[in-house]
Parts: sequence; C-alpha cells; structure tokens
Amino acid sequence: MSRLAGLWYAAGWRLLRFAPDGLAVRAFRAGADLAVNRDGPGTCQLRRNLARVVPHATPAELDALVRDGLRSYARYWREVFTLPWSDHAALVDRLDSAIEGVEHLDDALARGRGVVVALPHSGNWDMAGLWFVGRHGAFSTVVERLAPEALYQRFVAYRGSLGFDIVPLTGDETPTRRLLHRLRAGGVVCLLADRDLTGAGMAVEFFGATARMPLGPARLAAATGATLLVVGCWFTADGWGIRFHPPVSVPDRSTVMRATQTVADCFATDIAAHPQDWHMLQPLWIDDLSATPLRDAG
Repeated sequence: MSRLAGLWYAAGWRLLRFAPDGLAVRAFRAGADLAVNRDGPGTCQLRRNLARVVPHATPAELDALVRDGLRSYARYWREVFTLPWSDHAALVDRLDSAIEGVEHLDDALARGRGVVVALPHSGNWDMAGLWFVGRHGAFSTVVERLAPEALYQRFVAYRGSLGFDIVPLTGDETPTRRLLHRLRAGGVVCLLADRDLTGAGMAVEFFGATARMPLGPARLAAATGATLLVVGCWFTADGWGIRFHPPVSVPDRSTVMRATQTVADCFATDIAAHPQDWHMLQPLWIDDLSATPLRDAG
C-alpha cells in the first residue's frame, strides 16, 4: 500500500505540471466528493473532529462542513503538486496582501534572537513558508519520515525546492540540536504543532475537551530566548489568508506548559473561524486516540 501511495504522489508531481488549471480543479474536487461518499476512516475522523469544533451544527450542516473540508484538503494537495512549477516571485507578491499581523514577525526578527513559528494543519502552510523564504530567507522545519523512503525523499526534494531547510523527525540525529543551532544564530524554525507525534506532548484544553499537543515550540523558545509566534493559515476564494498572532510569552522553562496551552488557544481561534480549512483527518483528542494513530503525509 505504501508503495502505491508513493507512485500516486510521484504521478501527481509529474502530471499536474502539464494539466490545465480548470481540469485539475475539477478533478481534485471530484476526488474530494468521492471521499465524502465513501465515508472512509479519514472522513469519519474528520467528521468527529469538526463536530467538536462546531458542536451545535445540525447533521446537514456537519455533512456540508465535511464536504467543504475535504474539498479544502484536496485543494491543498493540488497546490502541493503544482507549486514547484509556479511563479514563486509572483505568488510571494500576491501573498503580501494576505498577511495579517506581520508587525509581530518584523519585531521578532529585529530582536535577532531567533523565532519559533507554530502552525496547525490548516490551509496551505507551504504557501506561508514560500512567502517567508521570499521575504526573509530560509528557515528550518521538522518533517515526519514517511514510508517508503522514496516518498519521504520526494517530499524533502519538494520542500527543499521551496527553500525550506528540512530536518527529519527520526532516522538521523535528534532534530533538537539543529533547531537550537538555527535559533541561536538568530534564525527561524517553523513547526506544525497541533498533533503530538512523539507521545511526549502535554494535555491541553481544546474546544472543550482534552487533546495532546507537542511541547517542542515552547521548549525551544524557552531554551534560546527566541520569540514564539503562532500562525494561522486558511484559504480564500481566490487566494490564502495568513495571520501572525502576538508573541506567546515563554520567559523560562517553568512557563512552557502555560505557553503550550496559549498556542492551543490561538489555534482554536483560527480553526473556529475557518473550520473547513483544518485538515485534521487523524485522532487528536484523548478520547479518540488509539494505540496506533493514523499517519499523514502533510
């Protein structure tokens, strides 16, 4: 199955380069609607997750939200497959008008002590990264090592082509050393932080129930004096929305847990405003977690 997935991704990067935009949009939307009709494990989990985000939704409203959520997720993948061949400079110019709260990033960079950016799996976080590289240079980010290895290497090559410095979560030396080096040099680290992949995260209150989220962003900020910023991403009808929240205070290690809850609260604010763009097809809340969580390639 993993080999078939690798072939599917490889085909996407090759074929979408030449497909007309309108055809690609229709094809990915049709695929999303097919996933809704099949109601597989990922779709069912997305429905459970969104039911927590929008607890008062009627069954019909929740069905529509799941459909829109899978269409949004399909749009993310369509953009993943076409982004390497796009005009990056033109996209960065377009994204300039989509950024909210950029003054928080500017102030953090001016301090020169590094910046830790925490994001959820929402909208197109790769597009936010592309904007950052275009305006400020490379940053480091941690990625999960996928199977098969060929698929993992394709994702490393894809994000490397966007200017990201890729740090594997497993398989090499611990990523912490490289991230600390980047931050102590005044650089930037971006981390997807709404899922606890290592099992070492903490319990947070999230939409009225207990979930687990990683402590890494707050720990890195506390260890280096870097500024911790939360960023929300979502789609608009013809583009993207990106929001930098005010800095999260992490003066020392004793405040790491409190800061992690603040990160979760910022995530909740943006997810509640744009629930259809939160691509969480895996168990997140403790009540839903199984011994072997579902994996994703995002």
